[in-house]
Formats: sequence, structure tokens, C-alpha cells
Amino acid sequence: MKIVRVVAAVIKSANEKGEPIIFATQRGYGEFKGGWEFPGGKIEEGETPHEALKREIKEELDTEISVGDLIDTIEYDYPKFHLSMDCFWAEIIAGDLVLKEHDAAKWLIKEDLDSVEWLPADISLIHSIEKKM
Repeated sequence: MKIVRVVAAVIKSANEKGEPIIFATQRGYGEFKGGWEFPGGKIEEGETPHEALKREIKEELDTEISVGDLIDTIEYDYPKFHLSMDCFWAEIIAGDLVLKEHDAAKWLIKEDLDSVEWLPADISLIHSIEKKM
């Protein structure tokens, strides 16, 4: 089975009430169009996961981020490939999160994490995030 290595950013901030929030995006293309995910993408040859994540967020959201700690590495078997996804905490340094490849986006508080239809690989990350929010 083909292995696809990707990175994902769990971008965190705080809302006007001071509650922790995370940024979720709705996929705008491909086989999983319409599913919700954490933004990111494939690691290119010669890139570190941190470099790939910074590049992907700049390309997809026109935003510069700082990459924090690794939350988890998700291993998930989709029907056509195996996904290995390194998921990192991230914070915005500069930019306005412009959606270039996604159909929609939301900032979610802990209680709203289950309010969107997460893609299967991303679902397994939710529990880890809930414990740390």
C-alpha cells in the first residue's frame, strides 16, 4: 500500500472570552471534498516536517505560523493509501487565514469540536486535542 506522509497544523488562539480555540478547515477539492480537517499537506523531498508545515500554511492560507510541539503522529489506512500524519500545535505570526484551497473554515472551542464532520484520520486527533485545550 502506498504511504503518504503529511503534516497538519492545529492552529490555536483565544476568542473574545479568552477561551482556547482551534482552526478547522473544510476540504475544497479531491476525493474527500467537504470533509473537515486540520490544514497542512504533503512533506516534499528534503523538507523537515516543520518546514513543510510552514510552507503548506503559507500556500493554503497565506499565513505565517510558528510550529510548536508535536501532538501526535496519526497512522490511518484509507482504502487507496496509508496516511502518516504528523500533527503539530501552531500559532499565527502574520496573515489573515485566507482560504485558497478550502471551502470553509471555523474557529472551534473545545465543546464544539464534534460539531463538524472530520475526515477519518483527523477524528483520532480530536481526543488528544480535547485533553490539552
